[in-house]
Amino acid sequence: MPTHKIQMQKMHLIHPFAPVFNKHSRVLILGSFPSVISRDEQFYYAHSRNRFWRILATLFAPEIDINIQNRDVKKQFLLTYRIALWDIVRECDIYNSSDNTLSNAKPNDISVILSSAKINAIFCNGRKAYELFMRFFNAQMCEQIQVFLLPSSSPANARYSYEKLVESWQILREYALLENLVQKI
Repeated sequence: MPTHKIQMQKMHLIHPFAPVFNKHSRVLILGSFPSVISRDEQFYYAHSRNRFWRILATLFAPEIDINIQNRDVKKQFLLTYRIALWDIVRECDIYNSSDNTLSNAKPNDISVILSSAKINAIFCNGRKAYELFMRFFNAQMCEQIQVFLLPSSSPANARYSYEKLVESWQILREYALLENLVQKI
């Protein structure tokens, strides 16, 4: 029986959708580049097994199931809890959704968000996002804003249980609500 090798062909892609933020955003979450499913759905973390939306709901509003909500509800959720969301990469060569195949990356201009909102901290969702952030922005950003590496919410990150992810991501909630805490004191 003949075996056929499937060629892994990278595609040159441009980020297909806008960031989510407003002037009230206080934390910025950066991913690397949207997955195939997210590109098809035209919104962030659309893969049903990605734990991103479930983590955020647990941290900020455990009574709702954000995974089943549409993109407008998810945008409003982010804005309500003062979370800005974007990806580091504006364009790149990539095979499917694999961060490991990502090359020839060009960054998004995150100053668009930083000049419009008072961001307290930047959170990179996964090691690839963090490495890209450090390559493109570290000198100018790290002096002004704290940057954190969070374990990836991707289903490919099997080393982290959901509970461990929520525990690790708790710091995001603290920074998002930091201004509220200061005002109450």
